[in-house]
Amino acid sequence: MSSVEIKSPDEIALMREAGRIVCEILDELEKAVAPGVTTWELDALAEKLIYEKGAKPAFKGYLGFPCCLCASINDEVVHGIPSKKRKLVEGDLMKLDFGVVYRGFFGDSARTVPVGKVGQEAQALIDATRESLQKGIAASVAGNRIGDIGHAVQSYVEARGYSVAEGFTGHGIGRKLHEQPDVPNVGEPGSGMKLRPGMVLAIEPMVNMGTSEVALLEDDWTAVTLDHKLSAHFEHTVLITAHGPEVLTRRS
Repeated sequence: MSSVEIKSPDEIALMREAGRIVCEILDELEKAVAPGVTTWELDALAEKLIYEKGAKPAFKGYLGFPCCLCASINDEVVHGIPSKKRKLVEGDLMKLDFGVVYRGFFGDSARTVPVGKVGQEAQALIDATRESLQKGIAASVAGNRIGDIGHAVQSYVEARGYSVAEGFTGHGIGRKLHEQPDVPNVGEPGSGMKLRPGMVLAIEPMVNMGTSEVALLEDDWTAVTLDHKLSAHFEHTVLITAHGPEVLTRRS
């Protein structure tokens, strides 16, 4: 098993700043989500704000991804590419997945935003996915194990009749966007790597209304639900401390 980097106090301070910037920009992007807005416009706003805040894009150029923002709508689970042709429509579920690099350290977060008014079923999926992230964060306690996080997410989601999107996990984060360990959204209690103070994890449930199965579109990035039912996504960058989890990408 690969070793996991334990962050120093100075490194954690920089990751707090990266997380704060991510949160502030996501707040602005969320305000900009409205019927008629294109995902391209949201990406342009994200890029403008990144440089205004003295950071750099985490995603643009990463493994060839062309934009600063992953913009996934409705049955798109994750990694949607912003487009001038894709206008938001009342009732859409807009997933904003976003990260920055600040002085060499990464922050990463995602949230699902309703476009205008959405149906009751769609809102229930958003609420359950957001809450499943909170369950995962609550399990991110020193001495617990990676499997405890996945179990907390999976058991909450499945009890409500939803499924965890197959093949996608959270991850360690720090000097790289993706570090060890993987943080699955499924798991057995007491399994996997032990959590230690100074570990930083990006925990990110992706929850489907129907099947857990996903397919990749021809752009080789966008993942969609196989049955084309809705999917939701929430993510936070979380520091493991001796006193419990600290969310670095939440409003202070």
